[in-house]
Order: sequence, then structure tokens, then C-alpha cells
Amino acid sequence: MLFNAFPFLLAFLPAALILHGLAARFRPEWRLPVLLVLSFVFYGWWDVRFVPLLAGSIGVNWLVARLFLRSGAGWLIALAIGANLVVLASFKYLNFFAGLANLVPGVALPQADLLLPLGISFFTFHHVMYLVDLRAGRAPPYGLVRYALYIAFFPQVLAGPLVRWREIMHQFDEAPYARPDAAERFGRGILLLCVGLSKKVFLGDPLGAVVNPVFQAAAAGQAVTMAEAWQAALGFTFQIYFDFSGYTDMALGIALLFGIVLPQNFDAPYRAASLQDFWRRWHMTLSRFLRDYLYIPLGGNRYGLAVQFGALFATMTLGGLWHGAGLTFVAWGAAHGIGLGVALLWRRAGLLMPALLGWALTFLFVVVTWVLFRATSFEAVAAIYRGMVGLAPQGSGFRWRTLVLAAAVAMLGPTAWVAVQRVQPSRLAAILSALLFVVLLLKIGDDANYDFIYFQF
Repeated sequence: MLFNAFPFLLAFLPAALILHGLAARFRPEWRLPVLLVLSFVFYGWWDVRFVPLLAGSIGVNWLVARLFLRSGAGWLIALAIGANLVVLASFKYLNFFAGLANLVPGVALPQADLLLPLGISFFTFHHVMYLVDLRAGRAPPYGLVRYALYIAFFPQVLAGPLVRWREIMHQFDEAPYARPDAAERFGRGILLLCVGLSKKVFLGDPLGAVVNPVFQAAAAGQAVTMAEAWQAALGFTFQIYFDFSGYTDMALGIALLFGIVLPQNFDAPYRAASLQDFWRRWHMTLSRFLRDYLYIPLGGNRYGLAVQFGALFATMTLGGLWHGAGLTFVAWGAAHGIGLGVALLWRRAGLLMPALLGWALTFLFVVVTWVLFRATSFEAVAAIYRGMVGLAPQGSGFRWRTLVLAAAVAMLGPTAWVAVQRVQPSRLAAILSALLFVVLLLKIGDDANYDFIYFQF
């Protein structure tokens, strides 16, 4: 079930709000169990066969946490984290590693025909965050229902944001509709849902129509002109932003309808004046996860420049692999690791960078590396890059109006969260939100409805 689909918007979400509201009003002790059941229904709507996987991972990790608290045996946590990563690798990376092995002469491993469970990367990382913090003494124990809801809460189970236990657990114990600002928060949740869906429907999906044919042509071995290459690279740069940040805005808005505030995930990343600043603004919850649970344990900045450079490179390369089981994703992550390392050396040398030049170089680097992220093979990457550097016909028909509009919204306007917080509660705001929602429904019904890009991760 997709956030941008009629079954969710017109059936599941209204029904879920009614059931949750009734439980909160008449049986407060049922509120969390009801929300948990709704989350499993939402998850199982896509493919019910994966519900036992989600439920089993929750049950096993919760039991391990209880056993650790009783015994103090740290190896239990290490074993559980390893098991979580093995399950993730089995579904997501089995064919990838088999393909790598098949590059060795004489090796011919078969390809497994496994479906990728939606959200497995995200709920696996939620388990890891809690277990690591539990072993470190930072996380307290929780009952099964609360822990299960932390993992399976439906607004964020499929594509994030990555929520730390301390950001959400205390909110489960609140009475969300008894707050004095409950009505205002509910209204802002609806508005945030509409704004996020607008970014997806009015900006992200039209950009997909501009981008996809070019990358498909490159994947098919066709020549890509200079105009097409830049159109595809710039178009995908903004498409993935509006698609993923739009999903996040919807997730934050939907969670707010149920009285839960999720962490923000984007802060105008294309305004960043350095690559380090970009990763503080792009997919912020993943950046914090990689920093705290990978980069720092690998040594961070505590053991000298060489270790720090290696930690940056390893962290970003593994981050690239997390995004997808393909060498192009690995190359994308490695490129960002090298870029961050070069920026580190620049800062260590005490060199200055004018803000405007820093922004231009950062944006160009991000655009160029997004090609690695989007292309399905290095041959397709090479075709796009040949066009971008002018080793192909110049071409024509560059869709500059679409790109200029996207750039203006992404770079000049406020983030959706900031914009929604600025809106003052009024009858006019409610009417405009209702009209926007109706227009969105008409648009969804009339046009092709693309899946969210990050659902595949």
C-alpha cells in the first residue's frame, strides 16, 4: 500500500484514524495495540508473506534484549546484530555476492529468486540502533507492544526516517488528543501530508517522465546527446529529492495525525556549501546513523588523519551498498567517501573556500555522482558521462522550464516542515488544504502514479 494510492488515502488512513481515535477516547489502554495491528495490516497489504518476517524479527530481537538484561552477556547482542545483518544480506545481497564470486574463473554460483521484503533495510537498522544502545547502557527495556510499535510503526516502516528509540518511545505513553494543541497538530499533519504528496505528484513524478527515458536509452546501449545527458542528470537530482523528501513529509504528517512527532530528514540539501554540509542536510537520520554506529566505531577522528580518511571512505562505501545491491551504488558511496576525504584534507590544510564556489562545486559533484546512483550499469553511466562532457552530439529539446521550476522550489523555498509551521490556523487555511487534497486526488487518478524511489531500499 503506497502513500500516494487511493486505497491508502481514501480507505486505510481514514479507517485507521477512526479506530485509533475511538481507542484513545474510550479505551486508552488499547491505543497502542490498535496502532500496532494497523501497522501490520499496512505492512501486509503489499505482500502478506513478509508479515511473519517482520513479526519474527521483532519477537527474536525483543527476546534477546530481555535475555541480555537478565544475564548481562554481551555476546547475545553481538549475535543478534549479526543475525539481523545476515537476514538482510540473504534477501538483499545474496545475488550481488554471488555475482562477484562468479567473476572468478571457474566459479558459477546460481542466482537466487528471492523477493526483497519492503522496508527490511530500515527495520533492520532500527533493531541495530536499539541493541547497540542497550548494550552500551543507554537504552532501557521496553514491553513487547512498545518495542514492536517502534519497529513497525506504519508511517516510517517502509522508507524511514530512521528513528532512534529515544526520539519516539516516550511519545507512545502520551495522550495525543488530550493536548491543548491537539487540533492544531492534527491540522498541521494534514497540511504536511498534502505538501509532501504535492512534491511527489506535481514535481517528482513529472521529472521522472523527463529522466527515465534517457537512462533507459543509456541502459539499452543507445547514444545519449549532451542535452539529454544533462537533462537526465539534473532531472534525477531534483526528482529523487522531491520523491524522497515528499515521502518523508507525508510520513511526518501521517505520524502527526496519530500524535507522534518523527524527526525531520531533509533541510534544503541543495543549498549546501560543502559536501559535509550536504550530508548534514540530506537523509539526515541516515547520516546520523552512519556517523554514530559506523564512522565513530571505525575510529572517527580519534586516531589520526589516515584512520579518519579510511573511516570516511568505508562508511560511505558501505552506505552506498546499503542503498542497493549493485556496484554502481558502491561506486556512488565510494565517490562520496573520497569527496569527503578531499574536503577533510582541504580543511586540515587551512585552505579557504568562498561560499558561492563551495556551493557550485558541491552541487556539481552531487549531480555527477547521482548518475552512478540512478544508472543500472557502468555502461549506462559511461553513456551519460560521455554526453555530459561533450563526447556526443549536442542534441536539442532540453527541458529547461521543468528543471528551473524544480531548482527554484528545491533551493529557494522553505522546507515543507518550516512552511507548515508558519501557517496560522484559520478557516481559509483549512479550505485551501481541502481543495489541494481534492486536486491531488484528481491528479493521482488522471496520471501515471510512480512508486516511491526509496521503497526499493
